[in-house]
Amino acid sequence: MALETRLEIKLSQKLVLTPQLQQAIRLLQLPQLELVQALNQELTENPFLEDQQEELQQEEQKVEEAPEASAEDDTLSPLETLMTFRADDYFEERGSDGRDLGYFTPGTESPVSFEQFVSSSPNLYEHLNWQLRLNTSDERLRSIGEVVIGNIDDNGYLSISDDELADTCKAPVELVREAIGLVQELDPPGIGARDLKECLLIQIRVLGLDGTLVEKIVKNNLEELEKKRYKAIAKQYGATYEDIVLAVRIIEELDPKPARNFSSHETNYVIPDVYVEKTDGEYQIILNDEGLPRLRLNKKYKQLLNNKAALTKVEKKFLEEKLQSASWLIKSLEQRNKTIYKVTRSILNFQREFFDHGLSHLKPLNLRDVAADIEMHESTVSRVTSSKYLACPHGIFSFRFFFSSSLQGSKEGISSTIVKEQIKKIISQEDPRKPFSDQKIADFLKEQNITIARRTVAKYREELKIPPNSRRKRLDV
Repeated sequence: MALETRLEIKLSQKLVLTPQLQQAIRLLQLPQLELVQALNQELTENPFLEDQQEELQQEEQKVEEAPEASAEDDTLSPLETLMTFRADDYFEERGSDGRDLGYFTPGTESPVSFEQFVSSSPNLYEHLNWQLRLNTSDERLRSIGEVVIGNIDDNGYLSISDDELADTCKAPVELVREAIGLVQELDPPGIGARDLKECLLIQIRVLGLDGTLVEKIVKNNLEELEKKRYKAIAKQYGATYEDIVLAVRIIEELDPKPARNFSSHETNYVIPDVYVEKTDGEYQIILNDEGLPRLRLNKKYKQLLNNKAALTKVEKKFLEEKLQSASWLIKSLEQRNKTIYKVTRSILNFQREFFDHGLSHLKPLNLRDVAADIEMHESTVSRVTSSKYLACPHGIFSFRFFFSSSLQGSKEGISSTIVKEQIKKIISQEDPRKPFSDQKIADFLKEQNITIARRTVAKYREELKIPPNSRRKRLDV
C-alpha cells in the first residue's frame, strides 16, 4: 500500500474552554475564604483592578484625622518633645501605672496586660526533647532519642520499626531499643508505643498496676474486650464478674491517643457564603461579601491606555491584556453571585418546609431538580454547592446537606437525612446494657411509617460512625 499526502476537510463539534470561561468556572466553585485570597492576588497582579472599599476607608480615615491635625498645630513638634523628655519621667511613669507588673491602674492611657498576650500551643516534639535532655547525659543515646521522637506521629505512636531506626542512626538495635524505652518513660504516658497494646501497657506500668488483672486483660484479651465478652474473660482468669467490670473501668480511663492534647492543627471556622433570614414572613437571601474587595477598573490606567502615543507596542499590548482580564474578572464575579443566588432561591423553594419547621421536614432533593428549576447544567449546580455553606435560623449547613436521596417506603418522599437522624435518636435512648440491634431499629422505624431493611440501617449506622450493638454494650453503668 503506497503512502500519500492529501488534504481533507472534516466537520466536528468541540467544546473549547476559553481562558475567560475557565476563570468563571474556577471562581464559581471557590468558597468564601479562597475567593478572598484569589481576588487579593488579582489585585496585586493586575494594575487595572482597584478596591473601592479600601479607597472609601482611606477617605474616612483622612476625615477623622483632619481635626486632630489642626488641634496639634499649637503643640510641640516631635523633635521638641523628644528634647524635653527626661529619663526620670519615663521610669516614674512606668512605676506609677503598674506596667512593670503587667497591668495598668484605672485611668491610665493605653492599658496593656501580659494576660492579653497569647502563647503558642504546646508542641509535642519540643516537649519530649526538653524532657529527653533532662533525663540523660549520654550524647549518643540522646541523639538516637531525638530521631525516635521525630518519628512519632500525631497520635503519639512510633511510626518506624527498630531495624529502620538502627539503619537511620547507624547504631546497634539494642541501643535503639534502649533509646525507645527512654522515650516511652516521658510524659505523656504511653508516648512512643508501637501499637495500642503497648501504649496501654506503658500507662498501666506508670499507674503501678503491673501483674494485675488489668494488665492481663490488655495483654491477652483486647479482642474479647472490644466485643464486651466479660463473662468469658472472667471464666478465663477465675475472677468474678464485678472484678472484670472494675478492670474494664480502669482500662477505659487510659488514653489510646496520648498525643491528642499536643495537636498542632489549627481550628478551621466555617464562614457562610449565604445568609437566609426571615423578615415579615418572607425569606431574604443575602450573599456574604464580608472581606471581599469591591473591584472596579482603575480610571488612571484607562486614561493611560487611551493615550496611545505615549505607549510602546509592548506596553500597549500588556495594558490591553490586563484590561480585558480585569473586565472578565468583574463580569465573572457578578455572574458567580447571580448563580449562587439562583441556586439558593431554588433550594429555598424546594425546602421551604425545612426553613419553616426544621430538620424533620427536610425533603429528598437532587442536583437535577435544581438544575432544571434554574435552567442551568447539573455540573454548574454541583460547582455552586461544593464547599459552600448556608446560614439560616436553624443553623449553618453545607449546601450539600439539602441534597439527599429519597427513601421509598410506606411513607413516600422521606429524606435519608431524616432517617439517619431518627436512627441517632433511637440509639441515644437505648439502654446501654441492652443496646438495640439493627433489626430492632428497623422495627422501631417501621412503627413510624418508615419501612427500611436491616442492611440499610447498618449502612446508615456505619455512615454515622456508630458501632454495632455488640460494641455499644456497657455493663458497668
